[in-house]
Amino acid sequence: MNTARLNKQGHILIEQTYLANTPWLRLRGLLGRPPLADNQGMLILPCNSVHTIGMTYPLDIVYLDEKNRVLKITENLSPWRGSGCKGATKVLELVAGNASKKNIKQGDILSW
Repeated sequence: MNTARLNKQGHILIEQTYLANTPWLRLRGLLGRPPLADNQGMLILPCNSVHTIGMTYPLDIVYLDEKNRVLKITENLSPWRGSGCKGATKVLELVAGNASKKNIKQGDILSW
């Protein structure tokens, strides 16, 4: 699995971002993996909606457009729920509470 660091205006927010960019990796997502740590995330692309079916812990979901601009943030998405965002081309999944803790806001531009 490919990994990268997530940055916002030159500041590292997440040390390890897993990339899910194939049909299998997108389908699997975080299922069957250890829970994300505070310094980890998963970037799913292409993607504009997610579900937490089978998950055992909540997530923060950050929706991004083709320019990596944050369109929407769904915080603390509980297991067995779904969420989506019109116009999103990728999704960043984080530990619940991490979007706020890392000061990620709608309109921010993120980079890897």
